[in-house]
Amino acid sequence: MNKNVTITVREDLLASFRIVAAEERTTVNALIREFMEEKTGLAERRRQARAWMADKGRQNMANDDPQGEGGWQWKREDCYSGPRFDRLNKI
Repeated sequence: MNKNVTITVREDLLASFRIVAAEERTTVNALIREFMEEKTGLAERRRQARAWMADKGRQNMANDDPQGEGGWQWKREDCYSGPRFDRLNKI
């Protein structure tokens, strides 16, 4: 859930920041959010999570195609199969 925050800044600082946002083709809000994420470490944790998910995907692909022949192709039902779901599929 998003929350609104009201801050007070000098007019010249806001004007300069709007220029920076325009040059980066983004908004003042987006830049402030990005800054807050970086300061709290959220951006790094998200990057690590994306890297972890990509690595797990590569591992799963290697397990499904051990010969490395490139024959494996992702299918939606693959998300609900494999050892982690065997117990659930027996119910």
